[in-house]
This record gives sequence, C-alpha cells and structure tokens, in this order.
Amino acid sequence: MHIPENYLSPSTCAVLGAAMVPVWLVAVSKVRRHVPQERLPLLGIAAALSFLGMMFNVPLPGGTTGHAVGGTLIAVLFGPYAACLAVSVALLIQALFFGDGGILAFGANCFNMAFVLPFSGYAVYSLLRRHLASPSGRYVAAGLGAYVGINLAALAAAIEFGIQPLLFTDAAGQALYCPYPLWVSVPAMMIGHLTLFGLAEVVFTAAILSYLAKTSPELFGEVRVKTGKSLYALLAGLILCTPLGLLAAGTAWGEWDPEELAGQDFLGTALGYTPAGMEQGFSFDALFPDYAVAGLPDAFGYILSAIIGTALLVLLFKMAAPLLRTRTDYGESVSNH
Repeated sequence: MHIPENYLSPSTCAVLGAAMVPVWLVAVSKVRRHVPQERLPLLGIAAALSFLGMMFNVPLPGGTTGHAVGGTLIAVLFGPYAACLAVSVALLIQALFFGDGGILAFGANCFNMAFVLPFSGYAVYSLLRRHLASPSGRYVAAGLGAYVGINLAALAAAIEFGIQPLLFTDAAGQALYCPYPLWVSVPAMMIGHLTLFGLAEVVFTAAILSYLAKTSPELFGEVRVKTGKSLYALLAGLILCTPLGLLAAGTAWGEWDPEELAGQDFLGTALGYTPAGMEQGFSFDALFPDYAVAGLPDAFGYILSAIIGTALLVLLFKMAAPLLRTRTDYGESVSNH
C-alpha cells in the first residue's frame, strides 16, 4: 500500500499533502491536550509497532504481497489523532531511510494509512464496543475495526492509482503515471486486502492488543504509565522475526520499479512501456533501500533496518515529549475504551 515515487502526478501528491496539513495540525493540538507527557514515549513504541508490522510481508497467490499497518491498534490505545501522528512519523522514517513509499507521495500514503485507516477503524471499534461489553468484545471490535480500516485505506489508494490514466496522458494517449484505470486498480488492490492482507491486519491488531492487555494492563486504565520490560520484549521479538517478511518474494501491487512495470500484465498483454512521468520524475536514494544494508545478508540487513527504524521512532517521541508537555488535560480520557 506504500505508493512509490512517480506513480501519482505531482498535482495529486500536492492535493493529498495539502489535505493532510490541517489533519496533522489538529492531531498535534489533540495530542498536546489529551496525551500526557509520560505517555509520549509509549506512543513512540506504538509507532515502532506499526513500522515493524509493515515489514512483515504476506504473500498472495499470483506473486503480489501486502502487510499489516497497525493504525487501528494505536487508535484503540491512544485515540485516532495520536494514531495519525504515530503512523505518519513511521511512514516518514520508512520513506527517508528505507525507500518504502515515495517522498512526493508521502502525503498520499499518510492520507491512506495515517488518516483513513485509523479514523475509520476507530469509528467501527467505538461503535461495536458499545454493544460488546465482555472482555473479549474489545478484541472483536478492534479486529473488525482494523479490517474495515485497512480495506478503506486500500480503496483510497486504488482510487488514487486509478484516476491517474484518466487525468494524465501524453499526446499518444499513454499514461504519464500509474497506467491502470479504476476498473483494474480497484479489484487488484481490494482482492488481496479483503482476503489475506485484511486478515493479517486483524491478527496483528488482536494479537498485540491481547499481549498488551496481559502484560501491560495499565495501558488501558491509568493515565500515567511507566514503560515496562514487556513492551521492549515485544519490540525485540518482532525485530528478530522481521526476516520472515523476506519469505514473500513478490512485490506489492502498484509498488513495482519503473522497469518492472513495463512487463506487468493486467490487461491481457504486458504494458510494454514505461510511463514518461516515471522515467523523468523525481528520484530519491534512501540510505537502506528495501531494508537492505550493503555487505550484509538480506536477513541481517532486515534486522538492522528494523533496529534503526525502531530506535529512531522511540527516540523521536521521547525527544518530542518536552515540546508537547503544555496544555495537557490529564482529566480527559485518552482513547475512550
């Protein structure tokens, strides 16, 4: 679901980036008001969980792959505005350091995965939680919310892909950016997310939520909490398991390199050309492209990338804590469980 560089036109990226600016501003205001300074390092750990979850690629028959995001999980723990910030920062780290998602497409990826996903997932969770009062009801509500959230995010991405060939073509009628129209992009994206990728989001959300409820119940009650060893153990376990994401050897739909795109066959024949906007578009060289580290085997590079990304996210939110300490309302619920 990470939209790469030059799949969307610069104008599309600008519109979606501009749409995210007021969302981020409101999210910062909400976090300053409702998330105590003591909880911000925990929000960094939650962002790291999202980062790590997106490294576990799930294969789909036919060669494509997908992954969980964890946006609804963070929304359940901290509220949707905090989830928006956490996932946005995770996506920024991925784009800048690992080339996972385009720099120009950063606003679009945040719109889909940091806005549509956590807000829609949390809305479903909140609605169902009113009717599912049992202890297990939390997991059912969170799982269903996560499923709806990731599928709506995938639908948003599919629409963004699909309008490109309708709006942006050259004199010969060839697409300048993503070449697949809505009647191709929507089913191609949704089949995987309605099945395996949506299930991966449900399992990731429910499993992590269950683990946290058993090992860190204070996350669901008291406002002032202390980061426990169980949270760091969870991060360490996920980091060590990230090489499992390498078992899915295919590429996620819509995330091919320009050279790969020319050979893709979704309309009966191979596309046969590389859209000009991709060939002549913006390029950015990440430090560790595709979570690989030069000179290291893929598995070790994946683990090192996971450590770097996790450390950056935890440190960023710890550093942000003093900057966001004012105007905090300790008397208001953070996530309305």
